[in-house]
Amino acid sequence: MTSPSLFQNVICDQPVNVQEILSCLDDLPHLIYLKNNQSPVIAFLPNQFECVKNGVRQTYQRTQLDQYISIESSLSFKQFENNQSNSDGFQGGLMGFISYDFASAQHVKVHSKDQPSFWLGLFQTYLKFQDDAWYFYSDEPEAEQIFAFIQNKLESTSKVTPLQLTQTCQARWNKQQYQHAFTQVQEYIKAGDCYQINLTQEFSGQAEGRLLSVAQEFWQLTDAPYSGYLKTEDFELLSCSPELFIEFLAEKKLVTKPIKGTMPRYADAARDAQSKYQLQHSPKDQAENVMIVDLLRNDLSVYAETGTVKTPKLFEIESFNQVHHMVSEVTATLKPDVKALDVLLAALPGGSITGAPKIRAMQIIEELEGAPRGAYCGSLGYFNFNGTGSWNILIRSIQKYQQDISLWAGGGITIASDCDAEYQECFDKVSAMLDFLNTWQKPQS
Repeated sequence: MTSPSLFQNVICDQPVNVQEILSCLDDLPHLIYLKNNQSPVIAFLPNQFECVKNGVRQTYQRTQLDQYISIESSLSFKQFENNQSNSDGFQGGLMGFISYDFASAQHVKVHSKDQPSFWLGLFQTYLKFQDDAWYFYSDEPEAEQIFAFIQNKLESTSKVTPLQLTQTCQARWNKQQYQHAFTQVQEYIKAGDCYQINLTQEFSGQAEGRLLSVAQEFWQLTDAPYSGYLKTEDFELLSCSPELFIEFLAEKKLVTKPIKGTMPRYADAARDAQSKYQLQHSPKDQAENVMIVDLLRNDLSVYAETGTVKTPKLFEIESFNQVHHMVSEVTATLKPDVKALDVLLAALPGGSITGAPKIRAMQIIEELEGAPRGAYCGSLGYFNFNGTGSWNILIRSIQKYQQDISLWAGGGITIASDCDAEYQECFDKVSAMLDFLNTWQKPQS
């Protein structure tokens, strides 16, 4: 059901690719795109937004079509009380990202990247792709004026500054340094501090131009269901994530699908099938996966109706362009008085990218990784005003702030882990994206 005041109109009757649309809208100060598991949405011109950078929180209010002023109060939005029976993707509400740094700082003392660590906007105007066309939606009083404004932009020619790496992305650790961190994790496990640690490493470089200029090629390379893009001023976040964190459904129900366990894909069908079979029957990966399932069940039980936390799927194998993943599913029904946003903030960062027990795992990650993760392992997504919504885990994601560009990869370490195999898993996950990113190296003068 749509609101009686909702303005809706076809704005592009062709299946134009997302990068082209985003490029036409690129001079707007804030842009977000979510593939949202085949329900694409592009949001812009938030009524209000809230941003945290270096621990400073600021809220902004839109005053003119694309002009904003800083305000004293925090972000205000409807309280998700009118829980409708159905929700077809994004219908207006909150959209943005929450970084790993911001989420983990709720629990432990961490360093933060010098870039936005939290951005949430309140959107009443957006585009959705449906029936092979892009539709404009808005319930703002000036909806028709905004429609004409956006339509004019989409009909104009816009070119984004091409991405050029002035320094290729390189691994933070060599094999020996990774082995040292791996050994430290093993010692913590033997001492009883933890059962599993998600140990990751950064691949960082320097770049001019815009991530947006190469976005479509990365999305085609990975074909990930929870990919997306966010731009706010000089920060860009390009998600190629295959992992759902939490989907908030109607009637206070939710589902989370943690990924733990990875094997590479191969062009040879027999070898690929063997890789998938090996993952499916791996006791080590099953043990690692069930630890995270138990952690998530525990996280959700605080907010869920008694007896509703269930695990309908365990150790299923899902195949993506570069890797096979072991995926489980946990479902629950929230208590009547619980707000979806509170659950999201409390559950972040996700157990699949921290470890168990989670608090101690985050402390060990802060000690050993040697660099703040930034947006990596945070979450990108949305909430409708009725409390439904979908949030990913920001793995296989590239972040760029000013000249700094980086992506990360890693995996869960348990007592049964093999250092060589875990080191290789980092590259199984990220090598295709890393190699592709490094092809945009700036020519030497």
